[in-house]
Amino acid sequence: MTPRELIEQGKMALGIEFGSTRIKGVLIDYDGNVLAVGGHEWENQLVDGVWTYDLADADAGLRSCYSSLRRDVEEKYGVTPKTFGAIGVSAMMHGYIALDRDDRQIARFQTWRNTNTTEAADELTELFQFNIPLRWSVAHLYQRLLDGEEHVKNVASVFTLAAYMHYKLTGEKVIGVGDAAGMFPIDSDTIDYNEGMVQQFDELFAKKGCPLHLRDIFPKVLAAGDAAGFLTEEGAALLDESGSLQAGIPLCPPEGDAGTGMTATNSVSPRTGNLSAGTSTFAMVVLEKQLSKLHREIDMVTTPSGFPCAMSHANNGTSDLNAWVGIFREFCGLMGIEADMGKLFGTLYTHSLSGDPDCGGLLPYGYYSGENVTFINEGRPLFVRTPDSRFNLANFMRANLYTSLGAVKLGMDILLKDEGVKLDRIMGHGGLFKTPGVMQRYLAAAVNTPVTVMATASEGGAWGIALLAAYLADGKQDGKLEDYLDNRIFAALAGDAVAPDPKDVEGFETFTRRYLAGLPIEKAAIEAVDW
Repeated sequence: MTPRELIEQGKMALGIEFGSTRIKGVLIDYDGNVLAVGGHEWENQLVDGVWTYDLADADAGLRSCYSSLRRDVEEKYGVTPKTFGAIGVSAMMHGYIALDRDDRQIARFQTWRNTNTTEAADELTELFQFNIPLRWSVAHLYQRLLDGEEHVKNVASVFTLAAYMHYKLTGEKVIGVGDAAGMFPIDSDTIDYNEGMVQQFDELFAKKGCPLHLRDIFPKVLAAGDAAGFLTEEGAALLDESGSLQAGIPLCPPEGDAGTGMTATNSVSPRTGNLSAGTSTFAMVVLEKQLSKLHREIDMVTTPSGFPCAMSHANNGTSDLNAWVGIFREFCGLMGIEADMGKLFGTLYTHSLSGDPDCGGLLPYGYYSGENVTFINEGRPLFVRTPDSRFNLANFMRANLYTSLGAVKLGMDILLKDEGVKLDRIMGHGGLFKTPGVMQRYLAAAVNTPVTVMATASEGGAWGIALLAAYLADGKQDGKLEDYLDNRIFAALAGDAVAPDPKDVEGFETFTRRYLAGLPIEKAAIEAVDW
């Protein structure tokens, strides 16, 4: 069938992902081929010390993204989509969206970027004997209780952004297991919240005089391939302002960006891993067995099918890197040069390859917010060098690329060196890998493991959630999710593998030692810089 025929008959899958800076939509056929894309730019805001998005902006961004995608379909194929085989929604994991019984928002949306939950995370980690990171939904909820916020007694629903948008489209309070694993610990055997910890949570809240029950307020957990509801009339009107889209379309379970990243890189089986590089950067490794002990630097989450997965998650990724490239664009403008951003990124990234393997003694920290891996609760972007550092453009760019992996590497060192986790391959995805052979080479050096980047790498998580939607619509006949991805999606996709260069490995290790040694500088900056 031609793409036009597929669209006319609704035999395709739509994925929409709410990223940190962009809401992206991808339309694919059931074999994963991209038919159309759409997008909408948005930004988080720091309001009264809280990183947040206005949920009205999420609604508007969803409509804008879909309108962009619909226009792409109409221009390419001369037809307006009216239905799909399935739709999937994903978003940044973690955070806190609280509604009352009338579905009114009763507290500011707290994103993953907030690190104002130290007391709650520490207490819950001690109670559960399971690492509860600062950004997890349960930590946000408990911190609101500890802080005496009045709204807590009226909480009827707690969502992640993906689960919230799914609820608005379907009326179903459900969540994919991978996204749920960023709300509360998951039992991989039952594909559900850990029941023993659920009871501990309920008892803790009762003792605090707030008899909330976790299963009443958190969404129901579903696995990949489970039916998660249908697009309602209200949901169709929210999604498509043109009124062309029909209700009744199935939706797959809403997932977080970790789960879509695993799917988009075929990293859902044990001994596989992936790294998603963006505003936040995180590496995922699917485990053969549980870790030997609790590590506060490591999140234990799951794949969209429920396999246990260790995650090294850094709150800070490419924000500072992007800001520096923006400075270079501004300079080009002053010189009368109209610089294309894609070419500018590619040129600067490629030039970094001529830099020293250890970045010449340059040390940036792109800490726009606190960083859980290094136990720093606020952010101060810094650039540090000594008088004899080799300060040139290649080393400058290489150092900024290295540091976008800096915190993630510390977590990966715990897994690969301390825990002895076996990793056969790791795949990179996200826009940071769009320039061929650069970030792929640096990641290989960071983890001393071959790194593969697929041709679809820049499509990122939106493509991943579209695949999960396609799996619901037409993929379960191929078996488990990993079978569908192996045999139907990735079998024919080209991917280039890069092995680690020993000189790069040694250079990245030197950079990492400096990164660790310089952390007191970051802490001192937090104390000194407060204006």
